[in-house]
Amino acid sequence: MSKFPEIQGGGSLILAWQVKSKHVVVIGGGEVAAGRIVHALNADAKVTVVSPSAGLNEEVAFRISEKQVSHVDRNFEPCDLDDADMVLCAIDDPEASTRVWKLCKEKRIPANIADVPAECDFYFGSIHRDGPLQVMVSTNGNGPKLASIVRKKIAETLPDNMGAAIENVGKLRKKLREVAPNANEGPKRMKWMSAVCESWSLDQLVQMSEDAMDKLLTHYESGKVPTFREVR
Repeated sequence: MSKFPEIQGGGSLILAWQVKSKHVVVIGGGEVAAGRIVHALNADAKVTVVSPSAGLNEEVAFRISEKQVSHVDRNFEPCDLDDADMVLCAIDDPEASTRVWKLCKEKRIPANIADVPAECDFYFGSIHRDGPLQVMVSTNGNGPKLASIVRKKIAETLPDNMGAAIENVGKLRKKLREVAPNANEGPKRMKWMSAVCESWSLDQLVQMSEDAMDKLLTHYESGKVPTFREVR
């Protein structure tokens, strides 16, 4: 038996894609487009919706009226891709969707054509969100509904305060980088942060105040992790 992981082909490279301030073009204005828009806005992207007003559902129309997204009130035209960083196509026209896909390939723009796995550079999974925590389940385009069922089962096992705990760990990590900014401190920082996460309970991490973080950081140099009670 090999000591190295067995390769299982047929998967996707699951990444946390940073699209903050990137231009994401959403083609379509129906229910699927509405979901794509939410994903893009949650990632702080700049979103442009290309769809005739007559084809907008209530949610997409709301996003436009609130100026959360820009709107091009017509059917898609190739010029809509001129400054696009990503394209999300969600229209009920297979031929038009394929034209969008081919144009994106020519321009090397990553694209997702809804419900056509063969015409996607990436897939949307089923996502559980709790503050900074995001858990995605993907079936690689085989069964979106099953992904949703699995995601719900995973979410049910997670503590309600997981997001708050992660937020505090993020604050502590940022403070630690200010205390020990040198690159050669990296391994020590990682080891110490791991020890904090393993030593303190989720409830204790949630209750960690700014003052407690500062006291905790005074122990970094020694490499020790005091208990929650000692810091309190």
